[in-house]
Amino acid sequence: MPLIQLDDPDATLAMLRDSLAALAAEADGPATFRRRRAAGADLDPQVWRALAEAGFLALPLPEDMGGLALGRPELTVAAEALGRSLITEPYATLAVFPGTLLAALPPDEHLRDLAAGLGRGEAILPVLWQDARGRRAPLALTDDLLTGTAHLVAGASSATGFLVLAAEGGEPVLIHLPASAPGLRVVARPGIDGATLASVSLHDVPAGRVLARGAALETALTQAITTTRLALAAELAGIGARALEITVDYTANRVQFGKTIASFQAIQHRLVDMWAEAEFACSACLNAATAPEGEVAQAVLAAKARAGDSATAITRKAIQLHGAMGFTDQCDIGLYLKRAIALNATLGQPEELRLAFLSAERAA
Repeated sequence: MPLIQLDDPDATLAMLRDSLAALAAEADGPATFRRRRAAGADLDPQVWRALAEAGFLALPLPEDMGGLALGRPELTVAAEALGRSLITEPYATLAVFPGTLLAALPPDEHLRDLAAGLGRGEAILPVLWQDARGRRAPLALTDDLLTGTAHLVAGASSATGFLVLAAEGGEPVLIHLPASAPGLRVVARPGIDGATLASVSLHDVPAGRVLARGAALETALTQAITTTRLALAAELAGIGARALEITVDYTANRVQFGKTIASFQAIQHRLVDMWAEAEFACSACLNAATAPEGEVAQAVLAAKARAGDSATAITRKAIQLHGAMGFTDQCDIGLYLKRAIALNATLGQPEELRLAFLSAERAA
């Protein structure tokens, strides 16, 4: 079945896959999905703690920040395994994005402490930087007071603090703000993937500690977005591949008219189409994980667009092939579709990413 096949001379990637498989067996992704949805929670503390103890939250961090200093191949394998296991904790947006952002900034003692806490699972630091349509929207910083509203914030209710992207006199500024800051208001709503997303409003909130500003922050933010998109692409590829496997097993056992439905040519054609979609997604992620440094951003745009389209197409077809039961909440296959839709919309829909790819190609 489709898998992101990376070179693994020292078996590091195989160990990562085995470690996550063991974690997934205990976490039971679909059960956690339903449990968190019923509780209206933004993440499951037990699963998040397990990810931290296994070292997955520290993957994007350098060693001097308490991280594992691993690269794109390791991150790709870890995210793919999360997708296959339907572990729907906001790994990309709550671990990869803030972790990569902090790691790319000029370090100081406070920043190192924040990053180390993030890797241990003790600090939960959502980034406030998007509007309701997912576009970059810095909050206003005037006279050391923050004002504005950030949307689509994962983990806001569980946050120990926030990384706030603000603008002061046209210059970008990144601020660490405690979750208990006066004047900060969190409004959560259910997300399609079983967790909650929140809007975080600030009205004349005293600015916390400034972590970075200017060109250094712009560079770090660009790097964090690219790395997070790679993690999202790999997770989407894992979702699509696993949904295909589940569907192949189901059609091989579902009997109609005295035969398994997998023996019907029309079903076989549909399964082959799904397999091709999954293989293309895995190949695009492989290319992004191994691309030379100067080509990473373009390769990641292509991978995220391809994997997003693939995962949503595969999971929709998978539901259809499950028949009426595929539309019920008791059937796990529908949860894969919901997760795919949520990740597909994060940091750019496929159409938006393809336009960005073409724009960059023309500029080059």
